[in-house]
Amino acid sequence: MVRILFLIATLLLSIQVALAKPITLLALGDSLTSGLGLEANETFPAKLEAALKGRYPELKIINGGISGDTAADGLARLDWVLTDDVSGLIVELGANDALRGLDAAQTEAALDGIMAKAKAKNLPVLLLGMKAPPNMGPDYVARFDGLYSRLAEKYKALLYPFYLDGVAANASLNQADGIHPNGQGVDVIVTKVMPRIEELIGKAEVK
Repeated sequence: MVRILFLIATLLLSIQVALAKPITLLALGDSLTSGLGLEANETFPAKLEAALKGRYPELKIINGGISGDTAADGLARLDWVLTDDVSGLIVELGANDALRGLDAAQTEAALDGIMAKAKAKNLPVLLLGMKAPPNMGPDYVARFDGLYSRLAEKYKALLYPFYLDGVAANASLNQADGIHPNGQGVDVIVTKVMPRIEELIGKAEVK
């Protein structure tokens, strides 16, 4: 009897694994996504996928980060990186826009274009917010920082307000440039973002 129950449990587990739906997430971003200064297995997409593999064995996270990209650059290349197998989108863009002092309206328009393309493909989106440097002045900071919540509300997307929360300005969690997280910093980001990522996966599974 015990042997029969064991065989049944094994069969049910095999069926569950076989029926697991492949989930492919595209992480569209800049150097904070691509992992400037890090080994391939230390990047945000790689560490995130590794942390989730136990619960989602069919999960794949594509590293779609390019160092130096602005929001407009991300929009310009979205069509060729957003392949048919992608079932959810993570957007981490805007940091370079703020560092260069680009018009916040320009950044918002580009991100709006990305969100619109995702909506047209019925893709759930997680928007990873950024914050403008304080030295840009209060008016610019208010315009820039508020654009992420506006877009999330407009498109009913998931929002993580600040990608570098708990990491920014912490020397022990950043590389020598003080801008890009080191491996430990990426670990902090992954841990903090995880609940929102799991929400995104849930939406992708029922898409």
